Amino acid sequence: MKTKKEVSYILSIISGMYPDIRTELDYETSFQFLIAVILSAQTTDKQVNRTTPELFSLVREPGDIWKLSISEIERMVSSVNFYKNKAKFIRDTGEKLVREFESMIPNDLKKLQTLPGVGIKTAKVVLSVLYDAPYVWVDTHVHRVMNRIGVVKTKRPEETDVCIEKKLTYEQKLTAHHPLVLFGRYHCTARKPKCTICPLQEKCDFAQQELISVRKSI
Repeated sequence: MKTKKEVSYILSIISGMYPDIRTELDYETSFQFLIAVILSAQTTDKQVNRTTPELFSLVREPGDIWKLSISEIERMVSSVNFYKNKAKFIRDTGEKLVREFESMIPNDLKKLQTLPGVGIKTAKVVLSVLYDAPYVWVDTHVHRVMNRIGVVKTKRPEETDVCIEKKLTYEQKLTAHHPLVLFGRYHCTARKPKCTICPLQEKCDFAQQELISVRKSI
C-alpha cells in the first residue's frame, strides 16, 4: 500500500498528464448533465454525446420533460445500453425534480439518490461537476488504476470507493476524479496498458510486474 506522500505524488503526476478536469460529457444545463450521467452508465461518454443532441434540443430544464412521451424519449436514447430503463429514469427524475425540488438539482448526496436512476456513483459525479463537491466517482477505470498502482487493494469498485474516501485529502478529492478516469480510459487501459512509457512506472505495482515479465521473456 502506498504512503500519503506516494499517493500525493501519484495524483500530481496523473493530474499533470490530464490537467483539464472537465467532464467529457456535452451539456448546457444542470439537468442536461444529470441526464447525460444517467445515460452514461455502461455506455461510453462518446456514445452519450452522439445520442443527446436531439433530446437536448427539446429538454433543457426538468419541466421540459412533459413535452415528451416515454416512447419519444426511448427513441431518442435508443443507441445507449438499457435505453428503456434510462428513458423511464429521465422522465421520472424530471417530474420528481419539478414536484419536490423546485426544478433544482439538489446539492446533497442523500437527496440526489432519491431520484430515479441515481445511485451513489451518479450522485457523486453530479455533485463533483455541478457543485465542486469533494467526491471521487469510482467507476471501473478508477477502480482499476487505484488497484494496479497499489493505492488500494480491493476487489470491487464499492470497496475502492470506501478506501478512497479515507485515503484522499479534501483537496485531492476536489480534483482527482477526471484525471483518474482519463488516465484509466486512455493510458492505464484494461488491455495493453502503456506501462513501458508510463511516468508512474517506478511507483506502480502492476507496471513493475509487467516489466519483470518482459525482461524474463527476452
